[in-house]
Amino acid sequence: MHVFIEGVGLLGPGLNGWDASRPILKGDAAYVDAPTIITASDLLPAAERRRTGIPVKLALAAGQAAFAHAARDPAATATVFTSSAGDGENLIQICATLASPEREISPTRFHNSVHNAAAGYWSIAVRSQEPSTSLCCYDASFGAGLLDAAAQIVVECEAVGLIAYDQTYPEPLHAVRPIKANFGVALVLTRERTSRAVAALEINLLPGVKRPTPMDDHGLEALRTGVPAARALPLLTAIACAATDSILLEHTGSNHLRVDVAPC
Repeated sequence: MHVFIEGVGLLGPGLNGWDASRPILKGDAAYVDAPTIITASDLLPAAERRRTGIPVKLALAAGQAAFAHAARDPAATATVFTSSAGDGENLIQICATLASPEREISPTRFHNSVHNAAAGYWSIAVRSQEPSTSLCCYDASFGAGLLDAAAQIVVECEAVGLIAYDQTYPEPLHAVRPIKANFGVALVLTRERTSRAVAALEINLLPGVKRPTPMDDHGLEALRTGVPAARALPLLTAIACAATDSILLEHTGSNHLRVDVAPC
């Protein structure tokens, strides 16, 4: 499957936006681990903004940045949201409430507990009525989202926004499912090359388990392996370097993804 990337959004520890992160990914600046800077989206009405948790804020910030980079209307573009974690903080609070004598869950907590909550807030924020898919595929969530987005583009011949995000789990979930940091990444993908395209991708789902492409920097490699959404980092590095490269990504079962990247 052949697709093109028009826009990139990135938000993670020490990676505060695509423009600021490109020198780090290219190796021109040192990577320095720092807390992820997350702000509430100014696209949402105030009442909705107060209800959002960290995963929604991550998804909206990364998606908004990617569409601004692509200069494409998000309201007219289908989306794929993918996350291995969802809203872990909200889940802990719901479980604690259910274990208490009261056992009354607020409507806000309930509607934030569903896996497509970020997609719902996105449709409100950008006023979109386009199709949206929400996925969860454990450590292969980014690869599964990329494959799904590419398949939609090939079949429908329309642009798709891919938004991947993960939040750290609080204890006691963190002890059994440690996620290193809050991380969000978004790509605006198209079927045809446009004047705004920054990279071309050829995506293949192949049999066999292959070692995913690592990062050269130890700090970025720890981030890649520590956050499922950060499995995108080798692909983002190839895009930042305007390199021709082949990236291997995790997928489900005994399969893997090979993404051949070329600059535009």
